[in-house]
Amino acid sequence: MNKQMSTLTTEQQNARTRNIDHYSIEELLRLINEEDRGVADIVGAAIPAISAAVALIVEAFRKQGRLFYFGAGTSGRLGILDASECPPTYGTDPSMVQGFIAGGDAAIREAVEGAEDSCELGAQDVTDNRIQLNDIVVGIAASGRTPYVLGAMARAREIGAKVIGISNNASSPMRDVAHVMIEAVVGPEVILGSTRMKAGTAQKLILNMLTTASMVKIGKVYDNLMVDLKPSNVKLVDRAKRIIQLATQAPDAEVEAAYASAGGHVKTAIVMIQAGVGKHEARRLLERADDFVGGAIDLAERDGGSACMCE
Repeated sequence: MNKQMSTLTTEQQNARTRNIDHYSIEELLRLINEEDRGVADIVGAAIPAISAAVALIVEAFRKQGRLFYFGAGTSGRLGILDASECPPTYGTDPSMVQGFIAGGDAAIREAVEGAEDSCELGAQDVTDNRIQLNDIVVGIAASGRTPYVLGAMARAREIGAKVIGISNNASSPMRDVAHVMIEAVVGPEVILGSTRMKAGTAQKLILNMLTTASMVKIGKVYDNLMVDLKPSNVKLVDRAKRIIQLATQAPDAEVEAAYASAGGHVKTAIVMIQAGVGKHEARRLLERADDFVGGAIDLAERDGGSACMCE
């Protein structure tokens, strides 16, 4: 028996949920809900560390670096989930944010025995994916001591990449490897050791914050609108047009015309309408403004704008 594991907060028996097997369905659901309520506050207390992590990620993105998540089990699946949502939401290249799980893609659905216990496999995944100096590696582990994750973090640090750790235990071995350590100590789970519950919820909140804040800071958001989404299906085409309308308050016909002229590129359509320019000038303005919609509109106003939309 691993005595170190038995000392972890996430491996303790929750005194508040003892005898849960005797509760009615509604009673046990209320108990789970009560335990969940404190997770957001615990993540809130970690915002200074999360902010430091976002600053590293934004700096990496501005240097054409990439963001990699490494985890095992639930932690690995959450990293893959967060990474996979970035392309449709923010129009990113799939290589920009990537998630890896101990045991490979097969482990997304079924456990791959022993994979998480190998530091070497974590290090090898970093090497195989050619992680470089300008990249960011985020290790995710409720325990803060999963060998696969620690191996990936250590190898990334050797390469010179910046390393971030996310754990649900304090003072874990991750601290010795991470440049920024995020600890969200949510306490014992409702069911002993079931870290897909409060620990997993905390991890998902943190991952949402890392990518959302980073995407805002590199110009993927205008106001609070996702202006770099890829309209790849009927729902997203409708959403893209609604975003253009919300950003510009233009009538339907003008939105439809700008959307079509811009080839479905939401940022271009917004700048066309707001700056009163054609698509080529809108794209030039966006390029000058480092792809920030607000900056492109400001440039157009300073330049005196144009009433022409005939390109």
